Amino acid sequence: MQSSWINDAEFSGYFAAMDEGLYEAEGISFEYLSGGPSVIPESSLLSGAADVALTTPDTTINAIVDQGADFVIIGTQYQRNPLGVVSLASSGIDEPADLVGKTIAVPDVNRLAFDAMLTINDVDPASVTVVPYAYDPTPLLQGEVDATIDFVTNVPYTIEQAGEEPSSFLLYDVGYKIPNDTVVVTRDTLENKREELLAWLRASRGGWEKVLEDPAAYPPKFADTWFRGTGRTVENETYFNTAQKPLIESESGIFALTDQQVQDTIDTLALIGIQADKDMFDLSLLDEL
Repeated sequence: MQSSWINDAEFSGYFAAMDEGLYEAEGISFEYLSGGPSVIPESSLLSGAADVALTTPDTTINAIVDQGADFVIIGTQYQRNPLGVVSLASSGIDEPADLVGKTIAVPDVNRLAFDAMLTINDVDPASVTVVPYAYDPTPLLQGEVDATIDFVTNVPYTIEQAGEEPSSFLLYDVGYKIPNDTVVVTRDTLENKREELLAWLRASRGGWEKVLEDPAAYPPKFADTWFRGTGRTVENETYFNTAQKPLIESESGIFALTDQQVQDTIDTLALIGIQADKDMFDLSLLDEL
């Protein structure tokens, strides 16, 4: 599996499934490939380096539409995307309308999503000053910007450690309704490795259930293994785990993706010029779990 970022709490469920022998119990040999800022998860599918990748649906569907990539989305880790507007509580930014006249640090990859969120909420993008963001909240803490676009599961912890009070809201909760860490495979893999994919989903779901049952349990166990070298503390990863719990869990089970979520994703991506359709999703594996 190709992950989408560095080894942190975002991927704890897979680490737990490996350490607890859940993949082995399902009869599959599992290799985890770390991600990072220079890694394009879909590339590992195209090269054959990975059978499964965690992606953002906009990049995956854009690859299908523009490049003819034979990808299909079979589930999603995050029911609600952790991407949000993060600020200091003292800034008074509690909703999109509060961004007018403010300076916001936005990663290039999220600029279209940010502008779409503003438009959905009747905020003129021209009324907001946007500057580049390198995933470092220091400019926010120093007052150089009023807010950043980042995961609300992580940056608020850094703000608290600096002695400030954080404030945040999800883009998802104000109308930009796409999930994140969508589970993507090629159609060839879906057709020819169906049983292996079902086994992977079962084991991975089991790993996440263990992690989310007690968000504080696994970070200490992973500190010198999976999390080594990230520069983050056990407390940081525990905060991350706790914050992401309600974004991952679903009444239909972890990785669930409903027909309504698919339609919401299609409608939202249309706002940034990406024309998705239901054929780019296959929910049949989830139905079998």
